[in-house]
Amino acid sequence: MKEITSANSGKISSFSPPVDRREFLKTMGILGGGILVYCTVGDSLAQEGERPGPRSLYPEDWNAYLRIGTDGKVTCFTGKIDMGQGTITSLPQIVAEELSVAYESVGIIMGDTDLCPWDMGTFGSMNIRLFGPALRKAAVEARGVLKELGAEKLGCPVKQLIAQDGVVFDKTRPERKITYGELARGNIIERHLKEIPPETSPADFKIMGKPYPHQDGRDKVTGRAKYTGDIRLPGMLYAAILRPPAHGAKLKSVDLSGARQVEGATVIQDDDLIAVLHPLPDRARKAVEKIKAEFEVPATETDNETIYDHLLSVTPKGRIISRGGDIREGRKLAKHVFEETYKVGYLAHAPMETHTAVAKMENGRMTVWSSTQTPFPLKDSVARALGLPPENVRVLPPFVGGGFGGKSTNKEALEAARLAKLTGKPIQVCYSRSEEFFYNAFGPAAVVKIASGIDKSGNIVFWDYTSYHAGDRNAEARYNIPHHLTTTVGSWMMAAKGAHAFDVGAWRAPGAGFNGFARDLHFNLMAEKAGIDPLEFRLRHLKDGRMKGVLKAAAEKIGWKPHKGPSGRGWGISCSLDANSYVAFMGEIEVDKKSGKVRLKKIVCAQDMGLCVNPQGSTIQMEGAMTMGLGYALSEEVGFKGGKILDENFGTYEIPRFSWLPEIETIIIDNMDKPAQGCGEPPIVGMGAVIATGIHDATGAKVFRLPMTPPRVKEALGRV
Repeated sequence: MKEITSANSGKISSFSPPVDRREFLKTMGILGGGILVYCTVGDSLAQEGERPGPRSLYPEDWNAYLRIGTDGKVTCFTGKIDMGQGTITSLPQIVAEELSVAYESVGIIMGDTDLCPWDMGTFGSMNIRLFGPALRKAAVEARGVLKELGAEKLGCPVKQLIAQDGVVFDKTRPERKITYGELARGNIIERHLKEIPPETSPADFKIMGKPYPHQDGRDKVTGRAKYTGDIRLPGMLYAAILRPPAHGAKLKSVDLSGARQVEGATVIQDDDLIAVLHPLPDRARKAVEKIKAEFEVPATETDNETIYDHLLSVTPKGRIISRGGDIREGRKLAKHVFEETYKVGYLAHAPMETHTAVAKMENGRMTVWSSTQTPFPLKDSVARALGLPPENVRVLPPFVGGGFGGKSTNKEALEAARLAKLTGKPIQVCYSRSEEFFYNAFGPAAVVKIASGIDKSGNIVFWDYTSYHAGDRNAEARYNIPHHLTTTVGSWMMAAKGAHAFDVGAWRAPGAGFNGFARDLHFNLMAEKAGIDPLEFRLRHLKDGRMKGVLKAAAEKIGWKPHKGPSGRGWGISCSLDANSYVAFMGEIEVDKKSGKVRLKKIVCAQDMGLCVNPQGSTIQMEGAMTMGLGYALSEEVGFKGGKILDENFGTYEIPRFSWLPEIETIIIDNMDKPAQGCGEPPIVGMGAVIATGIHDATGAKVFRLPMTPPRVKEALGRV
């Protein structure tokens, strides 16, 4: 039997397919026989306030299919991709739990634009918290439909039936039963449930909330996993592309004769695209080096040091995100006033897998294999660029070797597709490491200015916070302060005109780490002046019980002892609300006063993410995020002058090493009755703050700029 079901329940605004019925049944034919459940998230993104841009950028629905095959196997088809965050495992856990089938019987196909429904992309820690509930409801309804079908086959009331372990059976006569696979044989029917069954209670979970290893883990550690760069197609050519020396540079003249003399090379010049194609990638790169090109490079003096004054000079109109009381009245109440400026430089995503794409044109149809976070937007971009009908473009994302927000621009895929159409041959474009750095959509440099005041009792009486170009994520103080104002000016998404000499974009938990760094260091300065323990100072000003809970859990785990800072012990502290998850950090920091070198000895992270679908996967995400966070806190910053990028490899752009890793402890707060929230990004947002407050507690030094490199720490020590 082929089954189409649709529902309308909870916050989900619509479960009807956005394509017409004929197209829907055509898709079913591609997928094969079985029961097919179509679900859409509808406008829940807008309800949650999580659309990262204008509403016009998004269609009304965010979709998935569930297919129950005649063999009883279940497959989830989703436009999401997995780039290491573990949804390849946790999404099947949700399906298995609510369909009451073995986890091993659930498979998942992700990001295939021919088989999966449209999706805007994978970012923002949205998979489980926003997509997961819709998938769960679809599985719940599918279970209800299976019971209805079972009632018809077994000739007994639905209320008398139980769906369990892939079988529908009569609870009064258990020998009367029928498998899901048997129910999936037959004709196409369409059915809508009048009443949606309840979701499984956390107390009854058998699969959700239990630790499961990543489905793809063995393939990745044994080398069987195939990334885009591993794809080999008959007749495939490797492309090396002429690149400008700086962003904004314009080609004035070019001599291609040297490249044309390389045996086996094909030289392509198509408007702004100049490439050399060769069956061997190293020969292609050597050939492109023989091209003589002259560029006109725009004159600009903005660099790492002058960028902050420049950013403050091009600020657009600010947006107030939180306000209460009157800042002027608050200033009158303050016994001590604190005014500081915080800065962060540009950040590269620096994934181990550089941007890579393979494109093949055959019979008027373009297929693109790409390491992308946004397969459906990429499909649309390729169709527009090549003048193809969208249905003639298919994007297939193989394993993605890290994204962190940086694999959404898809320039390399468009280049591969253009070259494939021009030549009629399969083409691979694989960025070198220098190209990866050059074309990175960097996390933006930004500035935060904070003015605050405390009264004679150590209570915060006013808080005036302005974030320039970092955005509003994690910017709001969320403390009980009578007079407060939080303003954001510009952001990584809607960059002010003329603010940056190159592309900027989302860098893991965009802006949240920097906003947290500024807020928490500023809080420590106030706690020091008030003579109050930094933990007690935060708890005194907090109303939110869940935020207090993660702070107390982290304090208990690390063995926090109340103290007035700076104590000389190097205890750091931070707390944030990001992707609707509450997260607290406490750490032990050691500072070499002679060299300025900082070492994080121990870090504890407590996270309340509501329902945790896979504790093992969440723990891995927390550990990985904290490891990555050491980079933006201590070393990572892109050097540049004008549009020229000065860091082109890891020799100068230093990412965290295993030797840097501290003792890491994670705490996942048991809050299974609350909705699932983000996990992959929140554990990175406090790393800059916990180290900055730890440096302050160890030495009294205040480092107001990220990353906190040894020279900057030494400079701050000189001010103590």
